[in-house]
Amino acid sequence: MNKTDVKRSVAPGVRLGPVSFVWRPWLVFLTVLLTAGTFLLVCLSVSIGDFPIGLSRVVATVLGRGEQFDEFIIMDLRMPRAMAGLVVGIALGVSGAITQSVARNPLASPDILGITTGAGAVAVFLVTVSGGAAAAVVSAVGMSAAALAGGLGTGLLVYFMAWRRGIDGLRLILIGISVSAVMQAITTWLLVTADIRDVARAQTWLVGSLDNRSWDEVGIAIRCTLVLMVVMAGAAFQFKPLHLGDEVAAGLGVRYTTVRAILLLCAVLLAAVAVSAAGPVPFVALVAPQVAMRLARCPTPPMVVSGLVGALLLIGSDLVARTALPVTLPVGVVTAAIGGPFLVYLLVRANLR
Repeated sequence: MNKTDVKRSVAPGVRLGPVSFVWRPWLVFLTVLLTAGTFLLVCLSVSIGDFPIGLSRVVATVLGRGEQFDEFIIMDLRMPRAMAGLVVGIALGVSGAITQSVARNPLASPDILGITTGAGAVAVFLVTVSGGAAAAVVSAVGMSAAALAGGLGTGLLVYFMAWRRGIDGLRLILIGISVSAVMQAITTWLLVTADIRDVARAQTWLVGSLDNRSWDEVGIAIRCTLVLMVVMAGAAFQFKPLHLGDEVAAGLGVRYTTVRAILLLCAVLLAAVAVSAAGPVPFVALVAPQVAMRLARCPTPPMVVSGLVGALLLIGSDLVARTALPVTLPVGVVTAAIGGPFLVYLLVRANLR
């Protein structure tokens, strides 16, 4: 390779004051394209229902130029569900991108690491155990907050159990699978021993669903996700050198242990927020970063593109679950049907290397 080829293969850098970054035109174009596609898919999701509304009227209403009747149907009745799919998809996509980048393994996702399973176990416990302190907690903070606490606690448990003077990707995955199996066993035991009415309520939530979302639930998820995104943006610049190895990162002055811990904590919280808003929707956090990495032509999953792909995947799956099947199903059934074969593909591809 001559000097001209080297110059062509290196992306140009841009410096704005103390901040510098690499300019990648394809990545910028892909981000704009996915953003536009996500907006159109949200509008399409809102337009479909028992009372169909034209896509042009939906766009006009979203932009604040719609009629009062359309505003009631779109903004009050249908938009919370679409926004729940948007924020949950983004949270799961970014969470999966972080865990896969830190572990350097495409199988590392909140599903595999037991974070979503732990959140579900705590929520099911509060649903199925009646009376006493559990009922008081349910009435005081609700199932969403309980799922958030359960996901955070499980994530911290996996992290501290996997810590051995650093985080090894394979050890993190193996411990996550073990913790996930334990949490799944606890959930199954609770469902077997609970009242049948509580079991029906818990089982619907465990599959992952966007039904009956309210602006209060969506608003909490949006605010939490925005705060976590700001924290991640501050740590993202120091995260890039970690792909070169801990020794190189340390030589560049990066406190790799602190940066890795902060990003993993943000990933756990994002997954817990997603579970608290829609239940443990499976495989979105696994599939979205891998698809984003291939679309962006990057060696590691890009966070922004992963979030947008996650939103497209979740909203699209919800549309399929509502319209393309003879009966309406929870969105988690469709994402599982997509993610299961994709997981097999990743495993086969890893064995062929």
